[in-house]
Amino acid sequence: MNFNPNRLSVARKRRLLNKKGFADLAGVTPHTVMRCEAGAYPPPDETVEKFAAVLNYPKLFFYGDNLDTPDAGLVSFRSQKAMTAAVRDAALAAGAIGFLISDYIEENIDLAPINVPDLGEFEPDIAAITLRQIWGLGNEPVSNMIHLLESKGVRVFSLAENSKTVNAFSLWRNESPFVFLNTVKTSESSRFDAAHELAHLVLHQDGSVTGRQAEDQANAFASEFLMPAADMRAQRRNYYSIDQMIQLKKRWKVSLSALNFRLHKLGFTSDWTYRDFCIQIASRFRQTEPGEMEREKSAVWQKVMKLLWSQKITQADIARKLHLPLSEVNTLIFGILYSGQSIQPTVNAPLSLVSKA
Repeated sequence: MNFNPNRLSVARKRRLLNKKGFADLAGVTPHTVMRCEAGAYPPPDETVEKFAAVLNYPKLFFYGDNLDTPDAGLVSFRSQKAMTAAVRDAALAAGAIGFLISDYIEENIDLAPINVPDLGEFEPDIAAITLRQIWGLGNEPVSNMIHLLESKGVRVFSLAENSKTVNAFSLWRNESPFVFLNTVKTSESSRFDAAHELAHLVLHQDGSVTGRQAEDQANAFASEFLMPAADMRAQRRNYYSIDQMIQLKKRWKVSLSALNFRLHKLGFTSDWTYRDFCIQIASRFRQTEPGEMEREKSAVWQKVMKLLWSQKITQADIARKLHLPLSEVNTLIFGILYSGQSIQPTVNAPLSLVSKA
């Protein structure tokens, strides 16, 4: 069993440590860390123990196979300018841990079949309308974005990053779609993030559109997907005050800012009204969301843990099997701790999971 430099790099990045900072904490030289991560120096057992203690990872974690880490060049982050390299790398390293957990689960359980089409030939709003038709959603508001994604075979994980500069990210891996969501933001913002990442999955599968253009397209898709123009026209009325909009936003489960932008985009409010609402939202609510909705959580992970519990397998068992900190497993699966309680499925949730045991 050989030391794996790839895993040391992933664990270090998960702890937001650069090589010098990590070396100082571990009591070794930065050159030693550089050589270890480059694979030029297999560290002795006592050094690995120091690494494990500093990073709070089980020692055996550093002796596994290479982890598949998301390629930064293939992942689109909306807050790229505000994001530090350390925060970006920590989020991508979380993706590597998520892949490891996903592979373990899929070896044991059949998940929902993948139904995420390639709609890259369409304009963003038309793609959103088309996907709603394919999925049979009509023009009604989506009751739960995470449940909807999971029911279509998307592997959804929650990020532990305590930073609003990491909104979310998505990618295709081995023909499976993945979405990682930041749950630090408001519930409405996370819901928009889920729709935004869905846009990347259906619009940008060939990687031909990137950067600002890809982000603008994803925002346009998310707006139409969450707030269909047809439904908003059917609900049309005069918009006189922010307080009135606070009540209206509950229908589409979006942020006040997103609703304000969408109403103006569809021509329901004037330029003056839109700007006035922007000023009021900024001054009255700042970083908060009035009437914040209950946070959406995973249905699949609840069902997975229920099924594993029936086989006497817990999160702690998964962590031990994969040589991961229990905290990493719990966070990535939305902090779900199954203890035998009943789980009520929603309309959009996958209907069943099948154990391969």
